[in-house]
Amino acid sequence: MMQKDTYKTISKPSDEVLFKDKNSKFFGYAFPIKHENDVKEHIDVLKKKHHTAGHWCYAYQTGMDEANLYFRANDDGEPNNSAGMPIYGQIQSYDVTNVLVVVVRYFGGVKLGVGGLINAYKTTAQMALDASKIVKRTINQQFLIRFDYKNMNKVMRVIKENNLKILDQTLELDCQIVISVRLKDSTKIAKKFETIYEVSITEQN
Repeated sequence: MMQKDTYKTISKPSDEVLFKDKNSKFFGYAFPIKHENDVKEHIDVLKKKHHTAGHWCYAYQTGMDEANLYFRANDDGEPNNSAGMPIYGQIQSYDVTNVLVVVVRYFGGVKLGVGGLINAYKTTAQMALDASKIVKRTINQQFLIRFDYKNMNKVMRVIKENNLKILDQTLELDCQIVISVRLKDSTKIAKKFETIYEVSITEQN
C-alpha cells in the first residue's frame, strides 16, 4: 500500500458567516492552525469581538496522517455533544486537517432544543468551511545533510537533479543543508545522499 503523503487544509481564515434560527444568531469562522496552541489565540480574539455572546463553541483537528491526528470538540456550556461534535463532524466531512472551526452563539430568547442546536452548529460550521479556500498539501520529510565544502558540487547536483527544496543552509568549511522532500520520495532521496562518500544525511523531526 502506498503511503499517503497529501492532506487537505484551508489556506487562510474564512470570511465570517451567519446562520439564524428563532432569533438566535450563530457566527461561524474557520482558521488554519498548526498546533493546539494556536486555538486559544483565535478563541480569545473572538471573545473580545463577540464579548456579549453566550457561547463560543469549537472543534479542531491537527496532524497530517492517521497515526498522528488529534482532535478536540468543545460545547462551551451548550448541552453535551450538541455543538462541538456537530462542528467536528463537518471537519471530517470536508476531510480537512490543521483547522479550527468556531461558532459563536447569541441566544435569541427561544430555546432551540438539542436537535435544533445540532442543526444550527452543524450548518454554521458547514457554511464557514464553504467560505474557506481548501487546498491540498504534501506531507514532507526534512533531512539535514552534512558534508565538507569540497563535496559541495556532488551534494548540489543531487539537489538540483531532484528539484529538492532547501530550507536552510550553512556553507562554510563544514557545510549543513536542510532539505524538504515529499514523503513518498524520502527513502529514495536519502539513499542517493548516503551513497556519496563523506556526506551524512539524517531525518529531522
